[in-house]
Amino acid sequence: MQKAQPVLGGDAGPLQEEVPPRPAWTSKAQYILAQLGFSVGLGNVWRFPYLCHQNGGGAFLLLYLLLLFLLGIPLLFLELAAGQCLRQGSVGVWRSISPRLAGIGLASCLVCMFVALYYNVIIAWSLLYLARSFQHPLPWQSCPSAGPNRTEPECALSSPTTYFWYRQTLDVTPEMGVGGGLQPALVGGLLGAWALVGASLLKGIKSSGKVLYVSTLFPYLVLFCLLVRGLLLEGAPEGVRIMFTPKVSVWGTGQAWRQAATQVFFALGLGFGSVIAYASYGARRSDCHRDAVLVAGLNALTSLLATLVVFAVLGARATRRTQHCLRRNAELVSRALALGGLPETARPPGNLTALPAPQYSAWLQGLPPALRDALGVTDCRLEEEMNKGVEGPGLAFIVFTETLTLLPAAPLWSTLFFLTLLGLGLGTMLGTAQAVLTPLLDAFPVLRRRRALLTVLCCAGGFVLGLPFAQRSGSYLVAAFDDYVATLPLLAVAACEAVAVAWVYGAERFLAAVWEVTGHRPWQLYGPLWRFGSPGAMVALLGASLGQLALHPPTYQAWDRATATSWRRPYPPWAMALTLGLMVVAVLPIPLVALRGMLGPPRDPPGPQDQGEERGEEEEEEEEEEEEEEEEEEEEEEEESVTDAPPPAAPRALPDPASLPGRAGRRPIGGRRGALLPDWPRCLRRERRPLAGLEEVERSGVLRGRAEGGAGPHPRCCPFKNGGGGDYGTSSLCPSRGDARRAL
Repeated sequence: MQKAQPVLGGDAGPLQEEVPPRPAWTSKAQYILAQLGFSVGLGNVWRFPYLCHQNGGGAFLLLYLLLLFLLGIPLLFLELAAGQCLRQGSVGVWRSISPRLAGIGLASCLVCMFVALYYNVIIAWSLLYLARSFQHPLPWQSCPSAGPNRTEPECALSSPTTYFWYRQTLDVTPEMGVGGGLQPALVGGLLGAWALVGASLLKGIKSSGKVLYVSTLFPYLVLFCLLVRGLLLEGAPEGVRIMFTPKVSVWGTGQAWRQAATQVFFALGLGFGSVIAYASYGARRSDCHRDAVLVAGLNALTSLLATLVVFAVLGARATRRTQHCLRRNAELVSRALALGGLPETARPPGNLTALPAPQYSAWLQGLPPALRDALGVTDCRLEEEMNKGVEGPGLAFIVFTETLTLLPAAPLWSTLFFLTLLGLGLGTMLGTAQAVLTPLLDAFPVLRRRRALLTVLCCAGGFVLGLPFAQRSGSYLVAAFDDYVATLPLLAVAACEAVAVAWVYGAERFLAAVWEVTGHRPWQLYGPLWRFGSPGAMVALLGASLGQLALHPPTYQAWDRATATSWRRPYPPWAMALTLGLMVVAVLPIPLVALRGMLGPPRDPPGPQDQGEERGEEEEEEEEEEEEEEEEEEEEEEEESVTDAPPPAAPRALPDPASLPGRAGRRPIGGRRGALLPDWPRCLRRERRPLAGLEEVERSGVLRGRAEGGAGPHPRCCPFKNGGGGDYGTSSLCPSRGDARRAL
């Protein structure tokens, strides 16, 4: 980054420096949509509802909102502020704070590369389903025929939607160790997905911003339509009731807290570098704290909307399956009664299909186990049916597709639903790709002239490296990357980000710099949260995840073709070695760059514009004398130009110095000499030209000084509108020259 004169004097830090021109979003709405489009992804549709269902329904929602305010919003604000003030990608931001911290940005880029490789495969799945939705009837609506009057056995044992997913879409192998070769349809879908990403990024944020209007807003329209239609299905209110029924006992379990914190972290896209990259193209004077609260709030509302849709669909599906189970049990009991194989004491109290669920369960539990097994009856419980197939891609590609086939105009609803998945995935993918491209363009300015070529080459490389995920066993590899390679390194990255800002740069110094640059004062509560809360939470999450990985060897869900069921299998040794190796590679730049900075040759002392370096007293005094001489010359010229000017307007009150941090209160920002906000008495005593009326200002308690020869703003202290100090206009801390003159 080109160095520029700091806005504040002394060791003000890099956040307050002027920056070279940079592309910008065309509007604030486009910027918010970009941040929202990246943070709201497929996880909001299929992971959040699953966690909500598994961890106490409404109790998990309350826990999620609590951690969102204590953990998510502070870290999101940190990334937004760093990118907006420094206007660089993830690598440049942390290098500007300290060269030894550049490894944080490199680790973010590596994680984004790993995510992009497998995430585009999910978009390819959506494209395949979208292409098959333009058929009537839908291809997953019924089982295919295996011959005259024969149904495909694998489909008959499972369901049409399950069979279409595992056999016709993935053609999955029985285990991860059996590659099975490339699946041609998936290769074509992957090529189409990378073509969409490349076309959206071809002209930078100018082209991707236009795409985000559609990819971000369209899913909300479809989700709202699905919610209205889903609530009209039989059994949907029962699913919503289960969702909002809180089980407060889960608050006492560590698993609920760990999963809620993990969901907050990944729902906002923290640690990827995409938030920083998008913020670097935003307006520097924007209120980034308000943006953080807005994006986090909209993200939470999106998760709630998607959860309502999912639970309505699950409730309707579970009700339908429960009724089917009851009808089957009624037929078995009727057959046993007809054959005389059911004792009088074991007869049901009435029609099984009309019995309430508690009464049916009580009758079933009263049967002797041997008789229950001989009859073949099962416990038809709504809650158990809702637990089946509600995690991961199976929720979208099996459960939702099954429900959509029951709606009128099923192809239309199917098309809208998979367009929604495509929009959600594309918005996240654009942010992930931007997090890789932006640091490259910042580090190598010559590439900006060949941005289109760089984009095409990156997308082509991503397609080639993503081909292993398009194998018949590729879905198992996607699960491994999603569960471990793309999650655990990000926790380490986020912890290092909080430590870099709170302990290396200084939390109070960072907040003061953001206040000065943006003109909006952040909450002081973020200081202790960055120092202790965020790093502690990240380390605890990382330790809990690694502990669970060591105590419980990870497994993946494999498909058994013979029995048409899915079951858990342990990862093979080579897969675990690959997963752990990539996790280490992702975080390795952080210690390597820091170690290189500590052991490398000493660097030449930087000039006065470099952040974080203390300057000698003599050098500072020489600069101050030169600036004072220049200021006196400017004031003499200004006196000549304003001799015949009309009388000034009424004076406007200046801020009370007691209310401002700085030398007036002897409170340093970040504990470093020079990194202080302006001190009104010292600033205003610098200018030697006497100004009348200082006694009145003294009496008001606003400023203090001598009546003659001692007051006037100094450019080193305040950025004035008319000359001196910077080009940001009137600061929130300092008045314009005219304001100071009128007050004096």
